[in-house]
Amino acid sequence: MRYFGHILLTFLLMVPSIALAHGPTRQKLVLSVDVAAAPDAVWAVIGNFQDMSWHPVVFSTIGQGDNALDATRVLTLKAADGPTISEVLYKYDAAKMSYSYRITEVDVAVLPVTNYSGHLTVTPKAGGGSHIEWKGAFYRGYPSNDPPANLNDEAALAAVGAVYKAGLDALEKKFGK
Repeated sequence: MRYFGHILLTFLLMVPSIALAHGPTRQKLVLSVDVAAAPDAVWAVIGNFQDMSWHPVVFSTIGQGDNALDATRVLTLKAADGPTISEVLYKYDAAKMSYSYRITEVDVAVLPVTNYSGHLTVTPKAGGGSHIEWKGAFYRGYPSNDPPANLNDEAALAAVGAVYKAGLDALEKKFGK
């Protein structure tokens, strides 16, 4: 019995160090908007992985591979000499009006995330119109414990949320509520 007590005591003493050793938690974010336009009309605007001109922060998009798996694109933000985000397409389904992509390269000063994947989907709404959903999963920009404020979970969620909101707001403005 005494042996069991030592093992239990050792385990209980280790628990705080195990908890402190845990790194960041994967964050998830889902934003959506309903618009008046038919799904086909919305998909015609946002369904081409090589064209993100519908997003107000994206100055230009260049890429290769059209909408095929492993297609790539580089988004230039705000101006011709603006920062860039490189992405790769890993799932595309035109019939389901959905695609999924990963960021392959971004400066955390531009978007404070790592290991980001995103999904954009258009579905019909009952009674007409479309539901547009943009969701993502990612880690904060600083992968170790005790991140600075600009690279913590809250900063990552706020930055991705701002990107999604700007894009969805632009689509709502274009297609109507």
